[in-house]
Amino acid sequence: MDVTVHLAQDPEADALLGRSPLAALVGMLLDQQVPMEWAFKGPRTIADRLGTADLDAHEIAAMDPEAFAALLSEKPAVHRYPGSMAKRVQQLCQYLTEHYDGDPEALWRGVANGAELLKRLEDLPGFGRQKAQIFLALLGKQLGVAPKGWREAAGAYGEAKSFRSVADITGPESLAKVRAHKQEMKAAAKAAKAAGG
Repeated sequence: MDVTVHLAQDPEADALLGRSPLAALVGMLLDQQVPMEWAFKGPRTIADRLGTADLDAHEIAAMDPEAFAALLSEKPAVHRYPGSMAKRVQQLCQYLTEHYDGDPEALWRGVANGAELLKRLEDLPGFGRQKAQIFLALLGKQLGVAPKGWREAAGAYGEAKSFRSVADITGPESLAKVRAHKQEMKAAAKAAKAAGG
């Protein structure tokens, strides 16, 4: 994997995301309750604090949980909830180590179709259906992993020329469109809740 992405809106962080499947997975895992750019800068911050050029699932899985949580909690923190997210990142790395020998690309290498890949992504700790579909769309749209039927498996996130998620961010303009879409969805959900209440 060696592609150019603009998810973190930071050249060094994006370079890591574009070449490291584990960094992309960790960024996706961190993408909750914080701005997208903050989440996707996280893998670079973790690598820098570990003193490495890339993330290694075996290394992270084997770290002392308190030491790893402290690493993510250093200022500026990697996430709004650095302790709980450190635990989730370690769980993800432990899962990859146990099921894929620490090789995140093995998740999609040789999959028969998009549905099989979606199932594998849903099995990851911290990945529910929506997060798995968004990551599948990111793989298909930007990371060069496009098994047969990936768009269908990714649902609405797989639609071409949509601006629904991080999978559609290719620069500042598309980031603004994705943000606008998310705001519309929040407003619609709030209105529906108010109407039902």
